[in-house]
Amino acid sequence: MVRDRKLSVLLVDDDPRFRQGLHTFLDFHSSSGQLPLEVVAEAESTEQAISLAVQKQPDLILLDLELATGDGITTLIRLREKSFVGKVLVLSAHQEDDFIFRAMQAGAVGYVFKNHVTTQLYEAITTVLNSEIYLPAEVASGFFRRFHTYSEAFLLTCQNLNLSEREQEVLQFLVKGYSNEEMAKRLYVTVATVKAHLTNIFEKMQVTSRTQAVLAALKLGIIQA
Repeated sequence: MVRDRKLSVLLVDDDPRFRQGLHTFLDFHSSSGQLPLEVVAEAESTEQAISLAVQKQPDLILLDLELATGDGITTLIRLREKSFVGKVLVLSAHQEDDFIFRAMQAGAVGYVFKNHVTTQLYEAITTVLNSEIYLPAEVASGFFRRFHTYSEAFLLTCQNLNLSEREQEVLQFLVKGYSNEEMAKRLYVTVATVKAHLTNIFEKMQVTSRTQAVLAALKLGIIQA
């Protein structure tokens, strides 16, 4: 990962010891040249987090989902209302799909389990800084397969995106977690044709990966819990 400058980070957690641990982790990887990051501020509450995010405009926020003075979902929503353009990576002890779904729908670009921070955080940060979505491998597949009920907004959204009927079919299979090979078999087309449809869908949805397309579908109301 080559950067012209260090990227700024805001740490948001109500436990000072945990924040210090994150600070040490980031300092180590930054000094070794692995992660070009610099912690520019720390917050322990929703109000502090919002204020510092607006003031500092960090490239990345590491956000605890369970703050003593306000939950992380509220923080995510308020950041979005403030038109915050940086990336937010959630850290949480909760491993249930409902928590992950709510965080991603509110604007997070990644979700890390707190008890696995030392093994997940490096990969999570590098993933989101490369404009991808990060979810722990042990939950990603089940997460995407679970949320496959389509709302009435599906057709309207597809029309607004100018998706063809075949692209709509491919998108439905995509959010159900089907592989390219599985889609090809069900649609009686080649894998190359499926890939071509996915390329068109990504372009129309303004995303660059399958994961981003699924999360965009979540936020657009195409999928609901």
